[in-house]
Amino acid sequence: MNLFDTHVHLTDPRFQEDFADVIGRMREAGVSLALTVGDGADDLEGAFALARDYDFLYAAAGIHPHDASAFSPERAEMLRAWMNREKVVALGEIGLDYHYDLSPRDKQREAFDAQLSLAHELKKPVIMHIREAHGEAVETLASRARAGRMPPGVMHCYTGSWESARQYMDMGLYISLSGAVTFKNAPKLWEVAEKMPLERLMIETDCPYMAPVPMRGKRNEPSFVRYVAERIAEIRGMDAEAFAQAAAENGKRLFAIA
Repeated sequence: MNLFDTHVHLTDPRFQEDFADVIGRMREAGVSLALTVGDGADDLEGAFALARDYDFLYAAAGIHPHDASAFSPERAEMLRAWMNREKVVALGEIGLDYHYDLSPRDKQREAFDAQLSLAHELKKPVIMHIREAHGEAVETLASRARAGRMPPGVMHCYTGSWESARQYMDMGLYISLSGAVTFKNAPKLWEVAEKMPLERLMIETDCPYMAPVPMRGKRNEPSFVRYVAERIAEIRGMDAEAFAQAAAENGKRLFAIA
């Protein structure tokens, strides 16, 4: 299969000891592209270096909602500079996380809004992390879309309902499904996988987190994205290779990768 893992965290310390093997397995599994996302300012230089050193890796930069308390005008200027780095193709991950609330919600809203505005200004797509905040996110994004101030983007590691997915789709956004779609207790995601138009679906591992079936309990890695592709193809009743190719093309289109 030709696979594009659109969300990985390859700078995570859990990959340090066997990084070369992880990359080797990724390539053997048919993962031709991956987008590595930094986990904050301390991690971004590593993401940029990977994108520079490997022609099949790209990078994204942003202020995660967990770190929203640290967002400031100075951080905004840093983010503007990061967007000019080589092979940085998206602003993210950004959004709202009302599950952990590691930053106050007003700070999360402030950082989310500021980064959406910057992405729209710079014509960069956004990678959005929304957890237990889909109602507010839909309202915020719909307001921007009506005003013509909504950047293109993707709802990363989507775990919401079909109803919310349809609203995001109506705003021109993509939905990215992760290993959660392979779980035995995920009927909401199966519905999204079945009903979402093919041209709006992307896939990811979000590794090292959330390993798919049959790799549950193990450290997740890019080579496992094929299990996500195979499960979605099964749900949709289509050939796995055809689905993987379509999802890869969707990712390349959103992130302007030739």
